Amino acid sequence: MNLDLKIDSLKMVEATVGLPEQMEKARGKVELLDKLPKHDDIENVVILGMGGSGICGDIVAQVGESLIPVPVHVVKGYEIPAFVGGSALVFSVSFSGNTEETLEATEEAYEDGAIIVPITTGGALKKLAEDWGIGVIDVDSSIPQPRAGVGAMTIPIIEVLEAVGLFPVGKIWIDKAISQLVKRRSELGSENDITSAMAKTINGHIPLIYSTNGIGSVAADRWKKQINENPKSPSFVGVYPELCHNELAGWGLLGDVTRQAFVLIQLIVDDLHPQLIRRIEWVRETLRESVNEIVEVMAQGEDDLAQLFDLMFIGDIVSLRLAGLNGVDPGPIPILNDMKNFLKNN
Repeated sequence: MNLDLKIDSLKMVEATVGLPEQMEKARGKVELLDKLPKHDDIENVVILGMGGSGICGDIVAQVGESLIPVPVHVVKGYEIPAFVGGSALVFSVSFSGNTEETLEATEEAYEDGAIIVPITTGGALKKLAEDWGIGVIDVDSSIPQPRAGVGAMTIPIIEVLEAVGLFPVGKIWIDKAISQLVKRRSELGSENDITSAMAKTINGHIPLIYSTNGIGSVAADRWKKQINENPKSPSFVGVYPELCHNELAGWGLLGDVTRQAFVLIQLIVDDLHPQLIRRIEWVRETLRESVNEIVEVMAQGEDDLAQLFDLMFIGDIVSLRLAGLNGVDPGPIPILNDMKNFLKNN
């Protein structure tokens, strides 16, 4: 797939386009773990992670909402909930293994007696696991950036949950997600590629990404963050139905400004509540005069995991195309390194 990037120092295009193969390669790693708890001993699941690692928790929490019989809690910070203890199954996800928030939360969870499943390429997290004598799920270290490893870090979580009896359709859903990505990739490599026109429509504007609660909200968040990190551009998110109770009121002023600045992107999944469909339609018509353009993207796939990865994949490609249109190298993110150095040295 030719995305016309003049600069791609970390080979982000190659990593992104290879998502189906990445997911396939990530399978079967649950066999590396020998101390998994029994189904009846697990009262809650907690997933620790930040940034490109943390979205794995969002994915699992939303696709498993109607399947996993215990609460799934995602922690994106230093502190864990008070309920974490010996009956908690805790996934510690850090691509680098050195994410300070995740490391601190992991140590606290271990001290509270939780079962820890580390998922990482190495770093301090792997060293902690070795010191504690627990198994580690290794992530392919050739992946150039955490956000490019979303499949490699998500698949093991689903497989572990299936192994302990909490996600009974895990392997089936993974199969369907991979198949859908292969199908979508084929379409995007042909004359049916929708991402090129989308990137040109968005270019020069600030994308406002709306979707529905559940998997739609995760897809919208992924689009936002990929547009932030790959082309280094601002982007914002709104979630139905909540946005209909507040954000809509904010379009009452500054129409001359918003028409120049914003493009609205609506991500639409299957099996929506009828009232959500009506809200989406009403917002589409109401905001036509308030934004420069409206783009709608329909998810494909047989189940929630396939549809979510389908929407995320489209957004990933669009973000890379935006980087190409602006001559931006999508891989490195200097400002985040500057922040880390500031925190380390001050």
